[in-house]
Amino acid sequence: MDREWGSKPGSGGAASAQNEAIDRRERLRRLALETIDLAKDPYFMRNHLGSYECKLCLTLHNNEGNYLAHTQGKRHQTNLAKRAAREAKDAPAQPQPNKRKLAPRKSVKIGRPGYRVTKQYDPDTKQHSFLFEIGYPEIEDNTKPRHRFMSSYEQKVETWDKRYQYLLFAAEPYEIIGFKIPSTEIDKSADKFFSYWDPDKKEYLLQLYFKPRPPEVNKPPPAPPGTLPNGTGGPGAPPPRPPGQAPPPPPQVPPPPHAPPPAPMGMPPRIPPPPIGGAQPPPPPPPANGPPRPMIPPPPNFTPGAPPPRPPMQGFPGQQQ
Repeated sequence: MDREWGSKPGSGGAASAQNEAIDRRERLRRLALETIDLAKDPYFMRNHLGSYECKLCLTLHNNEGNYLAHTQGKRHQTNLAKRAAREAKDAPAQPQPNKRKLAPRKSVKIGRPGYRVTKQYDPDTKQHSFLFEIGYPEIEDNTKPRHRFMSSYEQKVETWDKRYQYLLFAAEPYEIIGFKIPSTEIDKSADKFFSYWDPDKKEYLLQLYFKPRPPEVNKPPPAPPGTLPNGTGGPGAPPPRPPGQAPPPPPQVPPPPHAPPPAPMGMPPRIPPPPIGGAQPPPPPPPANGPPRPMIPPPPNFTPGAPPPRPPMQGFPGQQQ
């Protein structure tokens, strides 16, 4: 008996095209369940009937595996390609930045150039200035030196300090040199700031002026003598007064004895009248303890600081010898 299929005895027949499609969809569904997160799929939607829809292809699916198998099919992939092409066509063309890649020059440095710095002061405008003279005798042909201002936060040689900035000079084949100058605004007017390259002397000149600093309007007044830098008084000083409290009144000094009462405000002080008829002023009142007692004269042979003399010793009655 001839077999209808060309398979071995005891084995199943060759799978039909329908069975192969079912098996392929099942394998794709299992693979998609392991690798694809449906929560991040913008076209996946669950309707009120409990089934799943593809918003891109407008298809209905019974379970998640069926939807994942659909996403790997030809229809869904074709719609994805059409959607991407339409969005790319509607999107405005963005200009691409022109990035030029400049390779760093590799030249042998011959050392640092010689320089001279002159400090100047203009008493009329009260401006400080610097004059830099840099010599480049071995500079390359058809080149000129360059200069640049650099902030303190750009360099990595010294500690950052916002009070200073750096002025750099560069020319091939010399090394770059820099000068540390105050971080004050520079006057960029034509007669104050200029640079000049002398090709005959091979010398580069640069002059700059700093703008004068405005006067400090809100500067606090100087602290009184004896005050510490933190605002508190020195040893023995009264404690500081809290803000918003009025200062205490000055202490009242009692008037001296036998002095006339103070005159009212706005009137001259009262002067006692002179004695009438040239009479003598009354004598002072007697003291409360009576007249002073007369002093007792010291005994004869008295020496200041010596102990008093002892009286002669006398025996008891009946012990006379």
